[in-house]
Amino acid sequence: MSGGHSSYEPTTGLGKWVDSRLPLPRMVYDSFIAYPVPRNLNYAYTFGAMLAVMLVVQILTGVVLAMHYVANINLAFGSVEGIMRDVNHGWLLRYLHANGASFFFIAVYLHIARGLYYGSYKAPREILWILGVLIYLLMMATGFMGYVLPWGQMSFWGATVITGFFSAFPLVGEWIQQFLLGGFAVGQPTLNRFFSLHYLLPFVIAGVVILHVWALHVTGQTNPTGVEVKSKTDTVPFTPYATLKDALGVVIFLLAYCWFVFYMPNYLGHPDNYTMANALKTPAHIVPEWYYLPFYAMLRAITFNVGPIDSKLGGVLVMFGSIIILFFLPWLDTSKVRSAVYRPWYKLFFWLFVADCILLGWLGSRQPTDTYTLMAQFGTLYYFGFFLVIMPVLGLIETPRRLPNSITEAVLEKSAKA
Repeated sequence: MSGGHSSYEPTTGLGKWVDSRLPLPRMVYDSFIAYPVPRNLNYAYTFGAMLAVMLVVQILTGVVLAMHYVANINLAFGSVEGIMRDVNHGWLLRYLHANGASFFFIAVYLHIARGLYYGSYKAPREILWILGVLIYLLMMATGFMGYVLPWGQMSFWGATVITGFFSAFPLVGEWIQQFLLGGFAVGQPTLNRFFSLHYLLPFVIAGVVILHVWALHVTGQTNPTGVEVKSKTDTVPFTPYATLKDALGVVIFLLAYCWFVFYMPNYLGHPDNYTMANALKTPAHIVPEWYYLPFYAMLRAITFNVGPIDSKLGGVLVMFGSIIILFFLPWLDTSKVRSAVYRPWYKLFFWLFVADCILLGWLGSRQPTDTYTLMAQFGTLYYFGFFLVIMPVLGLIETPRRLPNSITEAVLEKSAKA
């Protein structure tokens, strides 16, 4: 799927002239029109297209918003309110951007879940998976810095709490925190740095996305069976088959997105952020955006010391470790079978893992009572146990169902059952 002679043939003199000097039309044709994809792809494989659309939306709306935003601690909050009230369609741009961040993360979580379910991280796609996790990390950094820019109460105190995590690291922690803040507390240098990086990182994400797509085209697309392509009968051209499926998935996704933008624009935000930042008044309950809540729950779950590691450092290590562990997933899962479709025990534990992540997200939004903390500890234990224990053990003992010999055979079997 990754090689072969190009079938692109320019039909005009201008096309031949361009193709001989800068074969960009040939690259687009080979990558998005004639590119062969497995014939049994389902709608779970449309989340990548949704992410591409949301990245473009976020960059375009962000660039326009930056034209009117003022990165000054005395004027930032007022400039955002000015965008909402005085800039033509400014309210729409801001709601598209703010809700776009949430839907960007919805799509990426669905994309990651699909990769886990169908084993898209297994050889020879390790670099493809690692680049995807890197994109996720960059998204988290970009989202956090963007959340600080409106300079509301939750923005200010969220930045104070999250940058304070770095002080837990011995020797270098205080230096890292001061470097991020540009001083000893959240202030003007912090806002300048976060605004600059929030503007820059989406373009870095776009660059890594290009590498991600490149790696995908080298190794080829996976499919629900986990069986590799063996012949041309297993594939169909990307256009129109996958293109139309992606288009339908994107349209449905955008309808849900627009519903929030026009009917519930503030539902996914926090009301405290409509109050200007006040360093002398701490909110009753400081919480990050919803897409960080599972990691926030794991951070707060560590309430005990482990040898020389105190609870604060332990919580930070667990929080960062919950993301870093994803980089090693291709080597933690020892099963020879890719797809959960043919792994009944893995399928059960996968859905328990999804439920565990949802539970951790809910616990992250609650006050840390003894009961909720205990639940978060069990949730954190299962999160790491899924990767470090369940995956390796199942790879050794699980007996998979019979695998089809080819994608075409799997399609015929499914048609016969239908």
